[in-house]
Amino acid sequence: MELDSLYQEVILDHYKRPFHKGLSGTPTKQVHHVNPSCGDEITLNIELDGDLIRDVNWDGVGCSISQASVSIMSELLIGKSVDDAFKVVEEFTELMQSKGSILGNEEVLEDAVAFAGVSKFPARIKCALLGWMAFKDAASQGLSQQVKGEK
Repeated sequence: MELDSLYQEVILDHYKRPFHKGLSGTPTKQVHHVNPSCGDEITLNIELDGDLIRDVNWDGVGCSISQASVSIMSELLIGKSVDDAFKVVEEFTELMQSKGSILGNEEVLEDAVAFAGVSKFPARIKCALLGWMAFKDAASQGLSQQVKGEK
């Protein structure tokens, strides 16, 4: 089986059977992001315990790329510190901006390397990054809230 076919399968599996889909719990922060170019939407909850990501759950509508990407991201980031999660987000962002010139670090990105081919299609990069940018926004706001002592 060719690598591109395997990656397409990974994306379709996450689209059909997404991880952590469904808003639940008592989030530290909830954000809603929309991709204006296609209409994909993600509402993402993050629960922090200090700088530890205790939970990420989400709901959304959109293409297989946006929905599978947030599924993979949520699975990948739960249990990490926010700093470590931001490093993963940075690695994924670099992959998406590579225009297909890099394959991504599988040790860091795990299933998210399946989106390497997406980086060749500028119109689809925003789809793949939608959930990741929502996470970055929620985590930054959540940490800021905690520092200020807000609920």
